[in-house]
Amino acid sequence: MEINTTWVWIFLALYIIFCFYWGLRGYFTETTSYGYSIGGRQIPMIAFLMAATAASFSGWTTIGHPGLIWKYGLAYGFVSFYALTIPLTGAFFAKRAWLMGKRYGFVTPGDMYAYYYNREGVRWLVVLTALLFGIFYAAIQLMAAGALFHWITGFPLSWGAILMAFIVWFYVVTGGLRASTWVGVVQFILLIVAMITIGAYVLAHFGGWSQMSQQVAGMPDRFLEIPKVIDFSVGEEKWTAMMILTYLFALMGIQASPAFTMWQFANKNPKPFAWQQVFMSTFLVGFAMFFFTAFQGLGGQILDMQGVIDPASDRDVVPMLMAKFLPPFVLGICFIGLIAAMHSTAAPYIGTAGSMLLRDIWWLKIRKKQGGHAEQIWINRLFVTLLTIIALAVGLTSQAALVILGALATSLGFIMYVPLMGTLWGFRWPSIGTVLGILAGLIAVFLTYYVFPNPLTIHCAAWGIGAGLLVAYLSRLLAKADGQDTLNRQNEVRSWLDNIEQPSPSGRTWRNSMKFVVPLWFLFAVGPLAMIGNVGPSFLGFPSAWSWQIAWWILGIIMMWALCFKAEMATITNDQIRRAETESNIVVQEVT
Repeated sequence: MEINTTWVWIFLALYIIFCFYWGLRGYFTETTSYGYSIGGRQIPMIAFLMAATAASFSGWTTIGHPGLIWKYGLAYGFVSFYALTIPLTGAFFAKRAWLMGKRYGFVTPGDMYAYYYNREGVRWLVVLTALLFGIFYAAIQLMAAGALFHWITGFPLSWGAILMAFIVWFYVVTGGLRASTWVGVVQFILLIVAMITIGAYVLAHFGGWSQMSQQVAGMPDRFLEIPKVIDFSVGEEKWTAMMILTYLFALMGIQASPAFTMWQFANKNPKPFAWQQVFMSTFLVGFAMFFFTAFQGLGGQILDMQGVIDPASDRDVVPMLMAKFLPPFVLGICFIGLIAAMHSTAAPYIGTAGSMLLRDIWWLKIRKKQGGHAEQIWINRLFVTLLTIIALAVGLTSQAALVILGALATSLGFIMYVPLMGTLWGFRWPSIGTVLGILAGLIAVFLTYYVFPNPLTIHCAAWGIGAGLLVAYLSRLLAKADGQDTLNRQNEVRSWLDNIEQPSPSGRTWRNSMKFVVPLWFLFAVGPLAMIGNVGPSFLGFPSAWSWQIAWWILGIIMMWALCFKAEMATITNDQIRRAETESNIVVQEVT
């Protein structure tokens, strides 16, 4: 079928102009290294609200997620709960990370962890994690963009990926984090519009929900149920309840990643955190995913059975639906919306990884804190360029499904729970336990991804964090205790952080309640008891498992609201902000 791509090229040209504008604006205004790398700690509320949400839900959401619903059905549809589990990590850590960055002057996560644990080995491992995360995660965005470009325009996939990489490289390398954040504002709007619009057109093709629900009800059971709780196998791609649960652990690694921690340092204040976590992510993105990406995935499977489309892989489903059903003007909008979604993630992860290489390795270790702002910015740009090239090469050579490759990246981010739990919440083990825990976690992730994939249908993220925490706690018994200097440093951090972040009496009551509510929600919504959804009640024509998802998504919104606002996990008072700004204890050096 010949596709009218006039509007595609028009919107692409306008999008490129917009991106290049912000890049060039940053090129002429960002004159300091910390301005280029963390926006001078002045990222405003509206920018973070939209850009951070777009960065969390991207090419593997817009292209890969509907594609795997097409392949595996509603069992994979339970993964839509990452609209909630991704920001859940932010609720646990984001506010406290900002407070730490503001008081102590941290620029990178390596600064924070190395100071708290008084070990430079932690810094090296954090940089390694950031590099692996950024490369793998950016790779799937660039390849998803290239695949979409190929399907819609006929442009060769590899050249399309190179063009998409060039666009994101340009505005990141010229403008830094502030430029990629402001571009992310528009990218978020385009992302939501595209997700809902494509699903709506698929729904309209069937004549509305009443007609589509009849088609869905006639699908084979394997598309409408979770197959079992667990499967005693290795290397099988089966979306059991345990696979769903542990896969969502992997996606919690997005906001635990070094890139997101660095982005949290860059905020002017933490006021946007709660709103991003509850409303922008859990509610708005959740609405788009539980309904409209599911319309795309299940609708695509029905159309595949009918011979209307013939996808060769999960990467093809959404582009085929767009080419089949969208009129030219709408096609142009949705095309650029999905491209924007992919860029919204590739940009900050490549940019922050480059900044960590610059500060933690080049400036600190190689240049020994020498070199002015101009030198640092240009070396940072060199690192961003190299990382973009590597990410593109990985994407062009990988044959893994987009979402699965992305989950490898996020599993690496999930290992950062080890230092985050220790630094921000005071979990106790010797400093060497953090180093060995991160290392053990990274090794376990790669072994259970590449060598023995998903043992017992448990995702590599769970094996990784399990190994990491086990080694960290074992070090309490086997390793030498930290010196008094390290303990004094940690006690000072704990005393200040726990004092300034102390909840009100009402907030403390809510926090105690949420210690039981959150695990119960996981158990029923995405854990072993989600099997009840196979035979549970249905409503409005939705199959039982889909009805279960919608019901627990609504309960999840309430839970996140209670956690972030009532339990005060993500809210902050003006007095707390004032204290963080005035009670400074800068322990790292910035070039001034």
